[in-house]
Amino acid sequence: AERLVTTLRVATDSRRLADEYGILLKNLLEFRGIATTDITAACICSVVPPLTGMFEDLCRRFFGVTPLLVTSQIDLGMPVRYDNPRDVGADRIVDAVAAVELYGAPMIVVDLGTATVFDAVSRDREYLGGAIAPGINLSADALYYNTSQLRRVELVAPAEAVGRNTTTSLQSGIVLGYAGLVEAMVGRFKAEIGEDARVVGTGGLVTVISDHVPVFDDINQELTLVGLDIIYRKNAAGLPSSGASAGMSRAG
Repeated sequence: AERLVTTLRVATDSRRLADEYGILLKNLLEFRGIATTDITAACICSVVPPLTGMFEDLCRRFFGVTPLLVTSQIDLGMPVRYDNPRDVGADRIVDAVAAVELYGAPMIVVDLGTATVFDAVSRDREYLGGAIAPGINLSADALYYNTSQLRRVELVAPAEAVGRNTTTSLQSGIVLGYAGLVEAMVGRFKAEIGEDARVVGTGGLVTVISDHVPVFDDINQELTLVGLDIIYRKNAAGLPSSGASAGMSRAG
């Protein structure tokens, strides 16, 4: 049976070269008991253009495979109804493909990462578009860097919405404020695509608010990797080299 063997997370740095990332990934994989020769296929979903070509080169040189790069021009198994399909972030499409495959349609995906992104898939399994807001950390950093008396705080919800000091006031505005944003946007999306739409949360910051907003049907932190596997298998026959397993990379 197919299964996700391991997940590696490394910081994005557009100044790094293919050799640097290659050695880093090789060492991390070997630490998890995976040899570079075990990698027989690769699929790349990149939202950092300066690193896209570098990761393609890395896959060829370190793993000996030609990677599949996710774009709107390949077979996604899902029509993209965005005004200009090329403008949609590859990660948004990948998440939508995985969510519909796992949970059905209509579907709303809420990805809380660097940005807070909402994506909608119609009942006919068409990617419609969505909404993009600043991420939780971006907003918190903006307060810290642009005000003289506000400090960094732990991203946890306070016991009450009415903060009684600066720390709990910031936590209320950031954590509960974003919970309110998510709940309101999901409500608006459901009004447009169907009240029965399922809602899946993903992204590194989704657990910050998931206990404080009653809209999620499921939380799936591996949504992007699942989507990459699905899309790779739809397109593998057209690649110079393919295999039974996929080594998947996301730059973002």
